[in-house]
Formats: sequence, structure tokens, C-alpha cells
Amino acid sequence: MSAYPEIDRMARVMRQKILDISHHCNQSAHLGGGLSMVEIMATLYARVLRYDRNDPRWAQRDRFILSKGHGVLGYFPALLAAGLIDEATFNTFKTNESDLIAHPVMNLDLGIESSNGSLGQGLSMAVGIALAAKKKRESYRAFVLLGDGECNEGSVWEAFMAAAQLRLDNLAVVIDYNKLQSDGDSTQIIDFGDLAARLRAFGWDVREVDGHDVDQIVPAFETAPAEGRPLAVVAHTVKGKGISFMENNNEWHHNRLTRANYDLALAELGALVE
Repeated sequence: MSAYPEIDRMARVMRQKILDISHHCNQSAHLGGGLSMVEIMATLYARVLRYDRNDPRWAQRDRFILSKGHGVLGYFPALLAAGLIDEATFNTFKTNESDLIAHPVMNLDLGIESSNGSLGQGLSMAVGIALAAKKKRESYRAFVLLGDGECNEGSVWEAFMAAAQLRLDNLAVVIDYNKLQSDGDSTQIIDFGDLAARLRAFGWDVREVDGHDVDQIVPAFETAPAEGRPLAVVAHTVKGKGISFMENNNEWHHNRLTRANYDLALAELGALVE
């Protein structure tokens, strides 16, 4: 148990919710990359982000952008736990006319700040949000979650450069570094080498953490970045985390959860109480 039991519990419940909606939608879903980001999202929505569940359009709210848009299975349960969406809406995932589909669709009333489909766009949007806050002398911050495979995109590195040059210390990026992407092992596609060192060379304040250890994630966000430097949290994670037959198994990047596998996965997680 970590020093933050409420975040640990939120993460456990989120994993069960991921299994529930991915099974009940009766379709294939991006399970692996949703499960790898659970502790990150639980930490952000339980402790780091400023928002008002009763006023999701609050002008001074922090803005969170899910740039790896296929990670909605790790996103929607966080919005549910935060009280930004209700259980009835959550359970409509991937049904006809639902607001919650396979990628986020901007809906400020549900706490969803941006639409996403094509990878590599979210950081540029977050740079714009952070720059606007600076120019308007507002206190809100911009947060964005990237996938490591997504960082193959040239637009991501343009945004990294721009953010450093613009001295956006109100911008925070977290990279879900699970080292797998749709086409396979990330190092076999484009090998970043030492990703943290590359980001430091681009002028970012970088913290490297175990992305499933809340005791490391919390201080990475709560320790103020160096003045004039945007913050990058390189979170080393396991794709499919929490379900043994999914962990580091890229067949579960996008797959259908049958009843048998659903029952097996639930049994691994153990009984959870609301």
C-alpha cells in the first residue's frame, strides 16, 4: 500500500470499470494502452488537476488533453471517479448515439477538453492552451498524456521545441512509456534510446518514474518545475497492467474481451467494493 491509499483504491476500481465496459460493449477495444495509464490518470484526477465537478466549464480549471486518444478506457473511468460523468453515461460506451466512443469527442459538460483521432496532435493543442494562459495571466495549467508510440510523430517534437522556447512552465506532459505500439515493440520501430535525456536536451524539466507507483507519480507532479521550463514526466509502464494474460502482450492492444476472459480478468483483480 502506498502513502496515497485513496489513489490506489481509485486505480483498482478503474481497472474493474475498464473490464466492465470493454466486455459489455461487445466489441473490440484498446485494452492494453488503457490499462497501462490507470495509476497516472487516478493520480491526476484524485490529486493534481484543478476542476469543479459541479461546474465543468469553470474558467480556472486545469485543461487535460488525452493525446493518445485510443486510451479512452483509461480516461472515461477517471472522469467517472471524478464525478464529471455519471454511471448511466459511462455505461453507454460504444453504443449508438453515445457521447463516449472509441476516441474522445470534445464535450466540456463531460469534462472532455478535446476531440482526438489522429495521433500527434494533442501536445500542440496543449501548447496553445498554456501559451494563452500565460498571455492572459491566468493560473490554470495544461496537462497532456502522450503514448510513446505517438512520439514517433514529428509534430510532437516540433511542439516539444516550441514549448521550451516559449518557456511554458504551466505545461505538463506525461508519457505513457509502455514500449509497445500497434505495430509491435517500439524500439524496433523507432528507438528513442534515453527518452528522458532527449527531452532534457530539448529544454524540459524531466522526471522519470514507475508509472504504476503512486508514491513516485505524485511528487513528480507536485514538485514545481524549474522556472521557465515545461514539465515532462516519463512514466515507465506495462501495457495491459493488472491482467496477467494481457501484460506485455500486444495482442491486447486492440481486442475483444470474451465472457471467459472477462471472468478470468475479474478473478485476477479480486473483489472490489464501491
